[in-house]
Amino acid sequence: MAGILELNTLLKSMNPELKQGEYIFCCLAGNLADYVHLKPLASYVEEEGLTLILNADTADKADKAGITYEAKYNLITLNVHSSLEAVGLTAAVSAKLTEHNISANVVAAFYHDHIFIQTDKAQAAMKALGEIG
Repeated sequence: MAGILELNTLLKSMNPELKQGEYIFCCLAGNLADYVHLKPLASYVEEEGLTLILNADTADKADKAGITYEAKYNLITLNVHSSLEAVGLTAAVSAKLTEHNISANVVAAFYHDHIFIQTDKAQAAMKALGEIG
């Protein structure tokens, strides 16, 4: 099944869901294989190092391993199969959250877009996203 391309359809059917749990972002030296035991939700290699998104429950293990992070985030998943070639979904979501002074760290995966929101603003973000469509 192909992902949806049409922006209005995406916005009307995005069905945001606030997932349970909290997440952290960290940047480390080394390779993903060095940290696979932490079961990262996602990873990305940048020039500065390896970024991992970890479940905050792993933070205790991370602290013991000397891994530092700045904040904890909640995860909102847009439950619509958006095409990776769709134009405007991220911009529309970011613009709405910007109106409410909420930062958005967006990860696009194959089927869905995932938005990491500061934990203390997660409920406000869900309300703001409910205004779309």
